[in-house]
Amino acid sequence: MSDLHDEPRLADLRGLIDAWLDDFATGNPLVAAVDRGTSDGTMLAEPRWYVRLLGEEKEFITVWLTLGQRTLRYETYVLPDPPENRDEILDHLLRRNDALVGAHFSVGEEDAIYLRGQIPDSAVTADELDRVVGTLYTAVEADFRHLVHRAFASKFA
Repeated sequence: MSDLHDEPRLADLRGLIDAWLDDFATGNPLVAAVDRGTSDGTMLAEPRWYVRLLGEEKEFITVWLTLGQRTLRYETYVLPDPPENRDEILDHLLRRNDALVGAHFSVGEEDAIYLRGQIPDSAVTADELDRVVGTLYTAVEADFRHLVHRAFASKFA
């Protein structure tokens, strides 16, 4: 098991993520908003950032980055619990997971669909943050229309 990072190392990682988000957002027409907080809103909780991107298929794609003692976790909400064709959608997402690198579709709270992943804190770099956000954005954009049309098929009939 890796060692827990000390406060100076965590401060360095927070600074790296802050700087990357500033650079990423500057002049990027896809970035609608960037913000920072903590996982539970207190000063003692894990640092958390979000970047809200403008999508083409999905209006907004919000990527959450949460810095833990050993990992940077990332996720985006994809879809509410599918009211129709749920088994077909879950089968599609499981098969889609096989082609994804560094992320996976999962079922979360209230049976909603998320796209999630994590990397070790030691792997956090500007290039890796670009890859993470790009992977989540691309995967959601590639699958969203199909998922919505299957999850709400009767509304499109």
